[in-house]
Order: sequence, then C-alpha cells, then structure tokens
Amino acid sequence: MNLSTSKPRAARHGASAVFALALLTAASAQAAVNSGSTGADGALNPTVNVEIQLPPSGVLNYTTVNIPAGVTVKFKKNAVNTPVYILASGDITVAGAIDIRGGDATPTGTYGDGALGDDGVPGVGGPGGFDGGRGGRDDQQQRADVIRGGTGLGPGGGPGGIEGGDGCTAMGYYKYTGIGGGYAAKAFQAGGEGWNCGVGNVTIVGKAYGSPLLQPLLGGSGGGGGRGGVTFSGSGGGGGGGAVLLASNGTFRITGTINARGGDGGGLAGANAGGQGAGGSGGAIRVVATTVTGNGALLADGGCINLNNNARQNCGSTGYYNNYGGSAGRIRLEGEAITFNGTASPAFVADTPSPIFIADTPSLRIASIAGQTVPATPTGVADVTLPGSTTGPVEVVFQTTNVPVGNTVLLRVVPAYGQPVEVLSPAIAGTSASGTANVSVTLPAGPSVLQATTTYTVVVAGTLDLSRFAQNEEVEKVEVTIAMEGEAKARVLTASGKAYDVSYAALRAAGFRG
Repeated sequence: MNLSTSKPRAARHGASAVFALALLTAASAQAAVNSGSTGADGALNPTVNVEIQLPPSGVLNYTTVNIPAGVTVKFKKNAVNTPVYILASGDITVAGAIDIRGGDATPTGTYGDGALGDDGVPGVGGPGGFDGGRGGRDDQQQRADVIRGGTGLGPGGGPGGIEGGDGCTAMGYYKYTGIGGGYAAKAFQAGGEGWNCGVGNVTIVGKAYGSPLLQPLLGGSGGGGGRGGVTFSGSGGGGGGGAVLLASNGTFRITGTINARGGDGGGLAGANAGGQGAGGSGGAIRVVATTVTGNGALLADGGCINLNNNARQNCGSTGYYNNYGGSAGRIRLEGEAITFNGTASPAFVADTPSPIFIADTPSLRIASIAGQTVPATPTGVADVTLPGSTTGPVEVVFQTTNVPVGNTVLLRVVPAYGQPVEVLSPAIAGTSASGTANVSVTLPAGPSVLQATTTYTVVVAGTLDLSRFAQNEEVEKVEVTIAMEGEAKARVLTASGKAYDVSYAALRAAGFRG
C-alpha cells in the first residue's frame, strides 16, 4: 500500500504497507494440510489468459485450481498491494503460468523506442512487490539535487546513483549507476564489493531482509535509478518481483511456471546520457500442500538490465564490474510429501507445513503527517496534500497494535531523488493494545515514500518451552520486528547467545504471545 502526500510541484510523500491477515487455519506436521479455503470463489479453470483482480485482503478462496498449458494468469493489485494468497480446498495444478514478475523500467534517451516523455520512469513491482527508483533528471550544471537517482521502494530498495567521478566510496566504484534491490542477500553496486573496492569496504547497498521461512510473506524491492546526465536523464530501476502463497488441502502439482523475477533496469543511450538503473530483487513463492510434486519451474531471480535491446543482461548483485542486477528472492515448499524435481532458481527450502496465516499479530501504521490524517487505505496518489508554505520539520504520528510500549519506531524517508533519511522516534506511549509515537522530520521536495519499523524483545516465560526452535537449547528471549510491509517476523535468542530465525506463526502455535 502506497500513501502519498503532495505539495505544489507535484511533491508527494508516502507510506507503504501490507496489513496482517486474520488466522484462517494452522497446519500440522502430523496431518493433512488444511488451507482454510472457504471455496467462495469456486473453481479456477481459465481457458484463456486472464488477469484476476485481487480482493482487499489478497485472499482468493477456490475449491480447485487448474491452469492448463498455454494459459497465463496474472493479478491486478489491490489498493494496499498485498501478496497473492491462493487457497484451495482441493488440488492446485499449474501446467500453464502464473506471472507476478516485477516490471522493467522504460527505455531512456535514444535507446529503444527513442520516446523521451517516459525517460527515467521505473519498473512497477509485482503484486506484493515494490517499484524501482526513478532515474535522476538531466541538468547542464550537474547539480546534485537534480541529477541524483531515486532509491527503489521496499525494505531492500536499492539506492540511486549519485554525482562524482569513479573511485571507491561507501557505494562502490561507479557512482553514477543505481544499486539493485536487496532481498535474500545484499545487492551491491557494479564495481563495488569484491571488485575494485574490496570485500567489506562497501556500506551503501540494497539491504537484505525477510526470512527463509517466508513469514512474513514479502515481495521484492525495487532497484535504484541511475544518475541524471547532461542531456538525458538516468534510467529507472526495475520493479521487485511479486509474492504468492499457494495452499492446497491436497496435491500441488506444477509442470508449468511460476515467475516472480525482478524487473530489469531501463536501457539507455545517447550523448551525455545519464547512469544505468539497476534491477529489482526477485520476489517470493511459498507453497503449502499435503503433497508437492511436478517438474516445472519456480523462478524468483533478481532483475538485470536491458542491453542492446535484450532483456536480462549483466545479471548478478555481487558487486562485480558488470553486475547491475538485484538480489534473488526466496522459494519455500512445505508438504507432508515433497517430490518436486523441476527447476527452482534460486534453490528452494523444503519443510513440513506451518500455519498459513497468523492471528492477532502486532501492527504498525502512520496515522498522520503534519496534522493531516492518513487514509486507512491509501491509494498511493496524493493521499495527503501539504501546502507549499510547509517548511522545516513536520510531525509524523504512528499507531501500534499489540506492540509493547517503551519501544521506538524507526522512520525511513525515501525521496524520489537522492538518498534515504532515517529518524528514530521517542518511546511508544499508551498501551500494548493501542500505542502511539511521533517523530519530527524534514520532508524533501518532490515525491517520497515513508516506511517504518519497530523491534522489541520479549522475555520467555519459564513455563513456555521453545527449545525445539533453537536446536534443543533453552530459549531466553524472542525478538520481534514489525514493519509496515508484511506481517511480524521473529527470532529466538538462547541463553548462550545464539539466534535462530523462526516463523512467528509457529511461535504463536507453540503458545508464545508477544
């Protein structure tokens, strides 16, 4: 969900959020999976290519799903940009294709179609994924506040290219290029980590986030836009791949393709053109079924760039000199029996079934900006308009639910052009059931997106045994992180100082509350 505010000059400020869903059912490792589908949407059996409108919750309740060979199913995002949740009381068969890829950024300068009106426009994230950063604008004087590329959206949004000549900095060697979106791993700028700048010397990256458990289920983040040139702007970053959960009471069978790849940074060309935008990160694919089988393809690779009018060129996010891509996403298969032997890129994680959704999860939202109430369901287009006379810091107010008081909230302001700014709030006040916090921040001119997270630690009660989540060591504390994108995530901390990522849903099923 994107929330935007605006000033004159079409300035907008936003917040991005995906709200937690209610508990539908909990799967057991000792019994067949119960997806929790109500069957209200009937059977999905398309005979031609189709785009399905996601409901506000993102949850589709089918009896059975059968996508035949030659048929592609896409999804139209809802207002809050949730992932796609496909629940079936019967079998799910994918012989055709499910397409939730991130979008490619548009060609810039004289590249491709040569149209200049859409120069610098980034790729759009797939459902549950996040948009790329805009390419920096062209400027004869090369002023920093004009030419800096925009940061991709999402928790791992890649920073945009900046002014300055080549040479190792905290970003990497080629400062004019964007950085790919991070997800399963960090994404480094071309010419960064492991090349000229050496391992460990690069600190500005597309951040890694999320958990291999895919709870919360999060899509990919956008790649950063390239720095603007003298004559043409930089190209935009690719959109992050989307996120999908497919849960079946029976058999999940795939002989076709599920594609959650990140989008490509836009191609660019022309004298005195700007810098290259980078690829978005791959998205997420989670399958939960009694039996998981098939020889099809599950794809959640990071995006790349468009080069010589060819898609997916110069892939990779490790920082080598020709790596302009985003990080890979995540793929997870959960079943009583898993016999899938097809292609998975990146490699999938296999496990027994865990709960489909979580009940009574903690949540965090932005309630107001500069005294103006934020809509409960922002559209992402001028949701809050600030007068042109607004100068200096403004107050951003947060609301929390089921979050202990006394913790702080980290606000991240991601402008369309330039580097993000982070500000830490004072302690959350009120009650755990309903808390508030606020922070003052100066919002930059032009479009921005506001994101927020809070992390807290809960001491485990002496009667609650969570040792099975920590290789049989006693669990002393649980660390919970709440973001405005997706559901809560957690890790358990042992008395000996070890830490393990754990499904928040699994902790809840084991009796943890916090």
